[in-house]
Amino acid sequence: MAATIKDIANRTGLGVATISSYLNGGNVREKNREKIELAIEELHFEVNEVARGLKTNRTHTIGVVIPELNNIFCTEIITGMEDILRKKGYATIVCDCRTDKKLEREAVDFLYRKRVDGIINMPVDSTGAHLEKFEKANKPIVIIDRKLPQIYCDSVLVDNRDAAGKAMEILIKNGHKKIGLITGPEDIYTAKERSLGYEAALSKAGIPVDPNLVVHCDYTIRGAVAGVEKLLDEHPEVTALFAANYEMTMGAMIVLSERGISIPQKMSVIGFDNQEFARALHPKLTIITQPTEAIASQVAQIMLERLEGDKQSLPREIYLKTEVMTGKSVKHM
Repeated sequence: MAATIKDIANRTGLGVATISSYLNGGNVREKNREKIELAIEELHFEVNEVARGLKTNRTHTIGVVIPELNNIFCTEIITGMEDILRKKGYATIVCDCRTDKKLEREAVDFLYRKRVDGIINMPVDSTGAHLEKFEKANKPIVIIDRKLPQIYCDSVLVDNRDAAGKAMEILIKNGHKKIGLITGPEDIYTAKERSLGYEAALSKAGIPVDPNLVVHCDYTIRGAVAGVEKLLDEHPEVTALFAANYEMTMGAMIVLSERGISIPQKMSVIGFDNQEFARALHPKLTIITQPTEAIASQVAQIMLERLEGDKQSLPREIYLKTEVMTGKSVKHM
């Protein structure tokens, strides 16, 4: 016969109300939580999630919709969030929309029908229209690396202007004036911010901004390869490249390798993210690193706070700083 809540109560000496509170995601004392979890394991107790969801109107699941599952920035954040949410009794359903607005809307609709308790999104659709159902249902929405002013939600972002400024400062201090920027689509918040940081750094140094040296492509290796090839073909005077995400960094390195352009002798390069990749290259690549652990922690904590009752405070915008990992991929002119 399957174990019941009363069996757990008898095993732990705790009241049924305390055990029920734990099973329904409520707060219990740490020592009581440990007793309950040990009893659950020993008795092979299984929670009827369907029944619990009907009773509490909670499923203890969080929906996550990201543009590309093979994007290392996304996967590192998802891993970190899952670790935190799992410890609080929440599971995640992760959907990859392949940077497609239609697929993103379908994924969000799917998660809404699954009655997830909240949604975490790195949006492709900058209007936020795909999230209106969650907003109207007063379910918590936390946005990663974007801003959606039309939607009542929390956001955790990186200071992208500062990130681009740090990269440009290094290149400019080393005498580079013809600097190519490989960045994302013009309608994506992060791409806009990194472009603005690039332009601001050039202007501050008294270097004219040449829009022809800015290449907008999708956040993929293939898109970056095409963009870098076009830039080098049309502007051979370029002496340095700043690739504004990891996939575009990969694309830039592929093109330079295939064309036999040595780094940093013929081309200086600063990339983005993935410290292991940067260290594996020869010479070691200078990169801008994003605080993925801190992003994951902030996103998960905000979601938990909203789920645990904080639905009155105003939406939060949290900005985190990037760092520079110095390599040997920049030449002094």
